[in-house]
Amino acid sequence: MKTLFALCRRPSVALSLLLILTIVLLAILAPWVSPYDPSEQFIEGLSMEGAPLPPDGTYRLGTDLLGRDLLSRLIYGARTSLFIGLVANGLAVLIGTLVGLTAGFVRGWLGSLLMRLTDLMMAFPALLLAIALAAIFQPSVWIVALVIAMVNWVQIARVIYSETVALEARDFVAVERTLGASSLRILFSHLLPHLLPTILVWATLGISTTVLLEATLSYLGVGVQPPTPSWGNIIFESQTYFSEAPWLVFIPGAAIILLSLAFNLVGDALRDELDPTLVGRR
Repeated sequence: MKTLFALCRRPSVALSLLLILTIVLLAILAPWVSPYDPSEQFIEGLSMEGAPLPPDGTYRLGTDLLGRDLLSRLIYGARTSLFIGLVANGLAVLIGTLVGLTAGFVRGWLGSLLMRLTDLMMAFPALLLAIALAAIFQPSVWIVALVIAMVNWVQIARVIYSETVALEARDFVAVERTLGASSLRILFSHLLPHLLPTILVWATLGISTTVLLEATLSYLGVGVQPPTPSWGNIIFESQTYFSEAPWLVFIPGAAIILLSLAFNLVGDALRDELDPTLVGRR
């Protein structure tokens, strides 16, 4: 609670938290706050020439190529993007923590094997690997989340490994071993509490990365498939009308950028508050 109050004292972080909370509430309450069904096609939602309508009193953010309300699709798209961001990043943090902690604590051949696997995964460009994996599996919300998690855990594993190795060299761990403490006690009572701030920071910062990666995959056509709305495939579906209906690209693009920026600002501020090495530098 003290950390939350400290974060809210920064105007940029307070605005970021407000934005995140607003988008989360809109996503949760989508069936009640959305003006229309996101898949409903309105005949009057297209011009006489069959072009999408610009924002007006009936359709607040305009309509898309099929006469669907853009605001409704953005609200439901927030559900998809946030769900994938939370699930994918949660899995990535879990996998990365387990791999890094095991490699740094156990060491030996198992630790070396896990770190070589991590290095191998880091050698592949994350986006190309995600595209390849998404092309192999049948795209769905869960598959996209799993694919993103499979390419995002490596950085977390490397950071957790480095911190675990550094913590194991500290005097208090040596004292615990001398007193006969078991490995599990050292792991859960001493190492994990020290690693928790790092895990929380990565859990926050990683959501921004996963939201951007989901949008990129959906934009390239290998992510969430229509008619399920996501911010990425809204841009993908509308790119052919970019010059005639720029709001179809700019509005979801701005939503992606603002949400990613908000999570980045909160993650950076959380790191500043939780990292003891930064105390006195702010």
